[in-house]
Amino acid sequence: MYGLADCNNFFVSCERVFAPRLEGIPVVVLSNNDGCVISRSNEAKAIGIRMGQPLFQASPLIRRHGVQVLSSNYALYSDMSHRVMTTLRSLVPAAEVYSIDEAFLDLSGIPTGELSALGRRIASTVRRHTGIPVSIGTAPSKTLAKIASKLCKQYPKLHDSCLMYRPEDIAKVLRTFPVQDIWGIGRRHGPMLRGAGILTAGQFVQAREEWIRHRMGVAGLRTWKELRGEPCIGFEHTPPAKQQICTSRSFAAEATDPDDLRRAVALFTAQCAEKLRRQGSVCSEVQVFIATNRHRPELPQQYANRILSPPTPTDSTLELTVLAERALRSIFTPGFGYKKAGVILSGIGPRAAVQTSLFDPSDRGRQTRLMKALDQVNGRFGRHTLVTAAQGFDPVKTNRNHVSPNYTTSWDELPEIKV
Repeated sequence: MYGLADCNNFFVSCERVFAPRLEGIPVVVLSNNDGCVISRSNEAKAIGIRMGQPLFQASPLIRRHGVQVLSSNYALYSDMSHRVMTTLRSLVPAAEVYSIDEAFLDLSGIPTGELSALGRRIASTVRRHTGIPVSIGTAPSKTLAKIASKLCKQYPKLHDSCLMYRPEDIAKVLRTFPVQDIWGIGRRHGPMLRGAGILTAGQFVQAREEWIRHRMGVAGLRTWKELRGEPCIGFEHTPPAKQQICTSRSFAAEATDPDDLRRAVALFTAQCAEKLRRQGSVCSEVQVFIATNRHRPELPQQYANRILSPPTPTDSTLELTVLAERALRSIFTPGFGYKKAGVILSGIGPRAAVQTSLFDPSDRGRQTRLMKALDQVNGRFGRHTLVTAAQGFDPVKTNRNHVSPNYTTSWDELPEIKV
């Protein structure tokens, strides 16, 4: 059996841990630059604020209902996620972190009759240790466990734990569960299935296996089997290496100066390279993209990107920064105001598998030692203590007008208790 622990309205819940005054009132957390809504309390959902809705569109509802608006505080959310995952690992045989607010639980060997109570115990323990509410869904496959966790949020009488294993119970749930909400269906297959008259998960599992394979391939067939109670997605005890690494950011104001964009792209490249080294990988492709503000149609619009490859797959910040700067120069067009930029590393593989060329212009051993020293300095004294000259020390300017303190990651912002 598989479990899924899903933190409820995670970013909002993190804020409420340190600000109890936010309990019971509508709260939203915004994306970078306070652009769009990325987390909503149940109260905010009830008044009609949509996920991903731009702040300017939601402003009338926010003013009318006195919604508390907060800027994203990813340092806080990451630390709280680590605390939740650590607690989960102490309660089950193994936990597989799926995202910042979700983890699959390995419940094999535990008697079925004990799983519902175990789910409630896990939810109450996580809430007691971290302050974060979680929903525990338990089922014979990961995809069904995802559905079970959603039911927890819809039906409070389940008390944060939904065990779904009997075929008749599964069939009853799938009969009305929207097909577009199935894990693994996504935006690509959802419209196709609805166009074929398949609107619910129940209709999906009744489709012929050959039709599913022909229209959706192996991935769709795997989802189809998972919904029928046949586990096809194994439990990963160690997270797989990322096959693509991206760092992107929206700017506080449209960037027209190429030097500002160059510094931002250099910073994004350094952050990507750090993640690449952390997982012991190298990349063979660097993509840089820049985009204007699509919410301002009265301004000239452009989206441009360029992909370049190093002579040898690398994890060196210096080599990748040179490529990223070259790519940026080739796509930057004067006269446009760019609102967003990003760097994507792809063609990722293990560092140990790299075969260098006899004519490689770089000293690989020296680059490796230099990057190791860079990571050690920044790990000990704080991120961006040691940087490349291209990125400089000035941070990318962003709008964070409603940000909360870093309660758990900064000595200067620890909560204060007045007695």
